Amino acid sequence: MKKWFTLMIGMIMITSLLGGCSSKAPEAETAEKKETSTNLTESGMPIVKEPITVKFFAPKRFASQKLNDIMIWNEYKKMTNINVEWNDVSREQLAEKKNIILASGEYPDVFYGSRFSSSDLQKYGQQGVFIKLNDLIDNYAPNIKRILDQNPDIKKAMTMPDGNIYALPTITDPSFTAMRSGTFLWFQKQWLDKLGISEPKSTEEFYNFLKQVKEKDPNAIPIGGSSIDNLIGLIKGSWGLGNRGLSHPNVDVDPKTGDLRYIPTALEYKEMLQYLNKLYSEGLLEKDTFSANADQFIANGMQGKYAAHAGYNPEATLKQKGYIGGLTLKGPHEDQLYANVGATVGSSGQFVITQNNKNPEATMRWVDYLYSDEGAKMFFMGFENVTYKKMADGQYEFVDEIKNNPKGLTQDQAAAQYLTWPGGGYPGILKQQFFKGSEGMPASVEAVKKVESQFPEEIWTPFVYTQEETDKMSALKADIETYVTEMQAKFITGNVPFTEWDKYTATLKKMGLEEYMEIYKAAYERYKK
Repeated sequence: MKKWFTLMIGMIMITSLLGGCSSKAPEAETAEKKETSTNLTESGMPIVKEPITVKFFAPKRFASQKLNDIMIWNEYKKMTNINVEWNDVSREQLAEKKNIILASGEYPDVFYGSRFSSSDLQKYGQQGVFIKLNDLIDNYAPNIKRILDQNPDIKKAMTMPDGNIYALPTITDPSFTAMRSGTFLWFQKQWLDKLGISEPKSTEEFYNFLKQVKEKDPNAIPIGGSSIDNLIGLIKGSWGLGNRGLSHPNVDVDPKTGDLRYIPTALEYKEMLQYLNKLYSEGLLEKDTFSANADQFIANGMQGKYAAHAGYNPEATLKQKGYIGGLTLKGPHEDQLYANVGATVGSSGQFVITQNNKNPEATMRWVDYLYSDEGAKMFFMGFENVTYKKMADGQYEFVDEIKNNPKGLTQDQAAAQYLTWPGGGYPGILKQQFFKGSEGMPASVEAVKKVESQFPEEIWTPFVYTQEETDKMSALKADIETYVTEMQAKFITGNVPFTEWDKYTATLKKMGLEEYMEIYKAAYERYKK
């Protein structure tokens, strides 16, 4: 009995000790939450009463940009009482640096503009690295909540199969069609006048235009762009490809069968590559399209070397005003589809709060402002009488130092001295009244009017995947898409002949394309529901 009594007393003491230990954590947690809620203001600015610091990881376009010193964030810090410490990297280094950080476990408080795929969001969300945003949106983000309530498709694109939202996207106002397209086929009006023609109406007329430019001036570059992807996006619809829009560049619906189609294995895709190969082999397509960096492209463009340009408005990107937007080109089989248009949701993974963030409520308030009209105006236009002026008609325009920079900078380069939207990913909402970059310029608004009647009837938002699908898709997608990109360049440049086409498609099959498409189909079936 004595031994039994001693044992029971010992067990009681241990239980008491354990109970004491476990009770401290919730108390500490409650105290921490109370401190956070006490410091947080209910609405408006500042967001917190006492200053706090939050660490962000973000890409930037221009090497000279220092996000810790740039006007937009310094002014916003004064408004909010939130000091953001920016760890900025060039956008070319984004993928590599992001992966290194994720592997290290040394997470920032926020990944900003980091373009996480839905697969990444599902993976790191379920691991707890990225926190759930559902309740934060409901309680601390009135602007985002209003947008989601009014646009169920946007909420659907943001919500993972487990019902959680792990990231905030770039959202485009549905009426801002020039932004939803972004890039256009631009023609130098001077060349059209010299040749006595209007904008080409078909792929054959386009080829003849480029050929005439080459014959008239061997020093001109008939067609150029910062990426071959821009040109492909603008002409793929001439072969009936991309009939569900930009969010799914490699998958659409086969009009013959109604089934999902992997575009890079379609015979129409092969014909399009053969067409591009003809342009390349005849010296009509800029040889450096596959290797030119942004600075080289801008240098050529600012000298007016491109007779045609596939990309963003040259007035903003190349400081060239003599270009007009082209028509939707009719293809060899009478296809005339303008596939280069996206959904209202762009990249869904533009703002992620990690488990290391000690101030998620204040952080959500910080980003929610960017989804309001006032926040969008600040983010894209800056500050009145410093970077923009309000005109007599109520419109907003950049000051001359940005629009007509005395140092010869393009509008994007000049704006990037004060603001961070040029060339970078970001959370927020794009509205035509506030966005005066390439897509918001009058020439872009006129360009989209020429093509919007040929927009696809149905435009998909991004799909979401289960964790199991994500694990399988990640491995398959990396190999398949890398191979497709490599072979695309080799077919166009002639480094691989088209007699190798069957070998190319067989290789994709061996890589697991059928399984890849089965996963895609499962996500599509959920999307339709």
